[in-house]
Amino acid sequence: MHNLLPSFPTTRMRRNRRTDWGRRLVAENALSVNDLIWPLFICEGENRREAVASMPGI
Repeated sequence: MHNLLPSFPTTRMRRNRRTDWGRRLVAENALSVNDLIWPLFICEGENRREAVASMPGI
């Protein structure tokens, strides 16, 4: 069978990469351990602990 369509893409669309802010907007993102936030919950009283139902084991 003969392929009638040219290989895709014939034109590389680069308009999203013309300016610095545009390149940052479409850039890949990497998440590391340094980007995470440790949840801290405080309750009244001394040496008290209350379980958080939506976060078992925390």
